[in-house]
Amino acid sequence: MSLRVATWNVNSIRLRLDNVARLVNRWSPDVLCLQETKVRDEEFPLEPLAALGYRHALIHGMKGYNGVAILSRLPFEGQETMGWCERADCRHAIVRLRGGIELHNFYVPAGGDIPDPEQNPKFEHKLRFLDEMTAWFPANRTPRDKLLLLGDLNVAPLETDVWSHKQLLNVVSHTPVETTRMADLQTTLGWVDAVRHFIPPEKRLYSWWSYRARDWAASDRGRRLDHVWVTPALAPALRSAEVIREARGWDAPSDHVPVVVDLE
Repeated sequence: MSLRVATWNVNSIRLRLDNVARLVNRWSPDVLCLQETKVRDEEFPLEPLAALGYRHALIHGMKGYNGVAILSRLPFEGQETMGWCERADCRHAIVRLRGGIELHNFYVPAGGDIPDPEQNPKFEHKLRFLDEMTAWFPANRTPRDKLLLLGDLNVAPLETDVWSHKQLLNVVSHTPVETTRMADLQTTLGWVDAVRHFIPPEKRLYSWWSYRARDWAASDRGRRLDHVWVTPALAPALRSAEVIREARGWDAPSDHVPVVVDLE
């Protein structure tokens, strides 16, 4: 079977509902994974999304902050949510699809502004979150499992994933302590970066541009914070990947753009 998966930090699902419809009408993903939905489960706009064909949904949200959702045109064979760092802050949702595919939708903490875990509790939380992920996967899954790990991981791991490697070395999301942890996580199950599988690592590629820029496209000071990974068992099924850069220029945009991956 073919499977198109999209991930997008929408920065409030209720504010971006029209843009979600725009994405769906043009790219038509089978499974749509959202982060930073910023809404309690009972207030999530399920009806308009069901009208777009997404009749299967796992919603894991809270008021005003965080929140993840998995919306699907395909039925789930299982679903659950997990908490990390002894918090119930709605950052991880899991569904199982036909064919033995298990999908993990993550919203990793951003980490605040100061890249020092002793001075900044938000940064300490982020590092601990990544450490717990790195411990959990090899303890509970194997490279032979058909897994997708995707979402806003809030780390730009490569020098070409940021507009200036040298200037961002001390900026949260691209510090060595974060990129090292990202590499450790990727090593756990031999995860394959589905986007860089098709777009060479030598090419600059971003999925996030700050709202602070007057003209985000002209300055182009972006970072690649949104990722799709697959285990070696799924890697042969990869067919294409695209970062939907144009979405940053839509009306009332999120500061992130969608990432779409096709598998066969």
